[in-house]
Amino acid sequence: MYINKIFKPNSGAGAFFFSILVWGIGVGCFAAAMNNYLSEIHHMDTMDRGWLEFFRELPGLALVFLLALLHKVSDWKILRLGTMVSMAGAALLLIPADKVLVTAFIMIWSMGEHLVMPIRSAIAMQIANEDYQGRSLGLLTSVMNFGTVAGSLLVAGLFYAGVNFFHQNEKVLFNILWGIIVLLMLASTLSTFTGKAPNRPSRRPRLYFDRKFSKFYALELFYGARKQIFLTFAPYVLIREYNMSTAAMAFLLGLCAFINIFAAPLIGKLTDKWGYRNIMIYDTVILAFVCIFYGFSGRMFPTAVAAVVVCVNFVLDAVISTSSMATNIYVREISGSQDELTSTLSTGISINHLIAILTAPVGGWIWARFGIGTLFVFAAVMAICNSLFAATLPKKDPIG
Repeated sequence: MYINKIFKPNSGAGAFFFSILVWGIGVGCFAAAMNNYLSEIHHMDTMDRGWLEFFRELPGLALVFLLALLHKVSDWKILRLGTMVSMAGAALLLIPADKVLVTAFIMIWSMGEHLVMPIRSAIAMQIANEDYQGRSLGLLTSVMNFGTVAGSLLVAGLFYAGVNFFHQNEKVLFNILWGIIVLLMLASTLSTFTGKAPNRPSRRPRLYFDRKFSKFYALELFYGARKQIFLTFAPYVLIREYNMSTAAMAFLLGLCAFINIFAAPLIGKLTDKWGYRNIMIYDTVILAFVCIFYGFSGRMFPTAVAAVVVCVNFVLDAVISTSSMATNIYVREISGSQDELTSTLSTGISINHLIAILTAPVGGWIWARFGIGTLFVFAAVMAICNSLFAATLPKKDPIG
């Protein structure tokens, strides 16, 4: 059987992938609903949203230090711990709270989410047979994408039916959703209690700086700034400027995840064929135009047309952003060992989070002070800077 070729016997692979599937559905639900919840229930403006993102990303910046403290704890236990922390964050959202407490609750959710992120990849490789780690990681990505699609559609269905057929107040629907997410996280946690799980930690990445990776660090700065503006404020544009409902926002996010199930492997093939340098140059040039349309569609088109244009650009950003894998391939090309590669990529994630926590509140201030157009012009400039740095990378002959 093909599955038996990929995974080691009695490795807990079934329990792991079930846990990740249920986790992915919960994360998909949370991501699909969070921005509407912040805007419609807590009336957070752009400055509030920027500051919330500052605190939401802090656990990502601290991740390498958290994992260092947990260096003797097995990966399965960290997976369990992270899921339980996120479950606690979702449960706390059921408590009536002000903006400050809601920010703290979402930060708790984010802490668990960030703990799970690197550990799930480590476990996927642990449970795989030799020479099948790549297939295991590919299955992990597919399961996560499927979970995101399922979670987004669950939110869309819940809010569409709740508002249109049962005439429920949205606050009640959000509380129902948080309860569903708590149950999903509980199921994900319980499935990790398998006697087949290996009780050992993997080799954890560390912060690592070397001059030969200086261009990679710069690329991560520019990419992180542009990405964070879209991640934080693109949904808010749809919600606050075009009155997109929770159901519609969830459907759009689910559509992005569904398209990426097929687009990500295609972009991977194009990266192999055309070379990482060309992909890094052209994708960020396209993203610069995406940013411009996102910021100025309201001035260029009638409102109904502008809403469609912005939605199309939202999907384009989600798809083209998967080409960030090209940067990882560049790092692999110049790394001297697997340990150096892993540590450099880990450092890149920390740089990415550092620029993210700085960009979010600054972006909120730019929107409030100068408007949406200026904010996304700034994002477009970051994309162009990314392209210019990518153009300085050494050329490599594309495949066939």
